[in-house]
Amino acid sequence: MFLIVSCDIINLNMELVVINMINKLEQIFNNRDSNVIGEFNKSAVMILLREDSGELSIVFEVRALKLRSQPGDVCLPGGKIEQDENPREASLRETMEELNLEREQIEIIGDMDYYISPYGNIIYAFIGKLKYGEINPNGDEVHHIFKVPLKFFLEHEPLLYKMEIGPINQDGFPFHLINGGKGYKFRKGYLDEYFYEYNNYIIWGFTAQIIKSFIDILNNSK
Repeated sequence: MFLIVSCDIINLNMELVVINMINKLEQIFNNRDSNVIGEFNKSAVMILLREDSGELSIVFEVRALKLRSQPGDVCLPGGKIEQDENPREASLRETMEELNLEREQIEIIGDMDYYISPYGNIIYAFIGKLKYGEINPNGDEVHHIFKVPLKFFLEHEPLLYKMEIGPINQDGFPFHLINGGKGYKFRKGYLDEYFYEYNNYIIWGFTAQIIKSFIDILNNSK
């Protein structure tokens, strides 16, 4: 009799544990917004359009030569998303800071797709238009700017190089924990690396990837 009662108590306790866990899961996941798995550095950039003599151009920056990260590289206006700041706000703030613009000078046209890189970065992109005024870039961050007609990107395909990515550094990898060990057939991936060349400027990397996607959307909307 004692054993039967004891078993009933144990079963009841186990059921309560399960019920409590289900309740906890419902509290956490019932209305939870999904997110990307993993830790990523998040930044936001702007495809800033400017009209000159009836022609639309995209504004690019050449990063200041004294910067520690990617000095002299060609990029779009933008930068790191700060805490409690959404991507669109970051894109506007960084563009204003780097190009010495006021908020009323920029018209946001809309959102581009965002890019998740294999290097732990998420880059959000937005499309904007400079409504008026000249650009006098912040010399601490920008060496100089240049413009590329939108027509150039619509008429010229970039050079494409497929860069292989995969398990390169195998030191210390626990092959003994996977079926097949060192003979395991890892999947190989390729990163599309695009290159645009315009008047001796080379636009490549994440910047070219975003521009290529932007142009593809324009072409596919016809």
